[in-house]
Amino acid sequence: MKTEPKIFLDGPSEEEMKELKDKRISGYTFNPSLFKKLGVKDYLGYSKKILEISNGLPVSLEVIGDTFECLTSQAQVLASLGTNVYVKVPITYTSGESTIDAIKVLVKSGVKLNITAIFTMKQIQEILPSLKTSKSIISVFAGRIFDIGINATPLLKEMAVYINRNSNCYLLWASPRMHYDFVLAENAGCDIITMPPQMFKKMALIGKSPDQYSLETVKMFFKDAEDSGFSI
Repeated sequence: MKTEPKIFLDGPSEEEMKELKDKRISGYTFNPSLFKKLGVKDYLGYSKKILEISNGLPVSLEVIGDTFECLTSQAQVLASLGTNVYVKVPITYTSGESTIDAIKVLVKSGVKLNITAIFTMKQIQEILPSLKTSKSIISVFAGRIFDIGINATPLLKEMAVYINRNSNCYLLWASPRMHYDFVLAENAGCDIITMPPQMFKKMALIGKSPDQYSLETVKMFFKDAEDSGFSI
């Protein structure tokens, strides 16, 4: 039986986490780029603040190390911050070398993982044998796959079938480009989708009558013209 994907807010501010906490949010995801966008200066300090207001929901926090030693040690530090922490580990180092050896070590030590920046089935096939009983999150960047001219929907559907047959891991539709991606993620069989707060707020539009939305659009144009004092 097909179920709706859980929605994880991607990179919300503290205020947005508090505002949207009761709005069908099932978790939160962050990465260094999102922390930079939020103006974060203290990586660990801000991570602790997030966890304090997370209501125990899953929170993905990413390592910033680029070697086996740094990645594994940082993962342990982040995991120690809370039982609801999923440590985000990129699929490769910046050299392009696979992080599989680090992933294997972290799985054995019981760290909850979110493997991120995945684009291909080959990448999943390489790591899944090491993750199959770990209930890890596998984040596939569907939006960025669309960006390079590839239809991500059938690819993620194939990935979902493969992951479900060969593991107890969860497939996450990452980097959505519109809130309608929720429907695409559901059709593909994804377990989770991430959404930035402003995109998530548009979810309320799904199901609205096209005629009603057309009229609201016309009224918006007219009001903006009036408010601006335009004349022709």
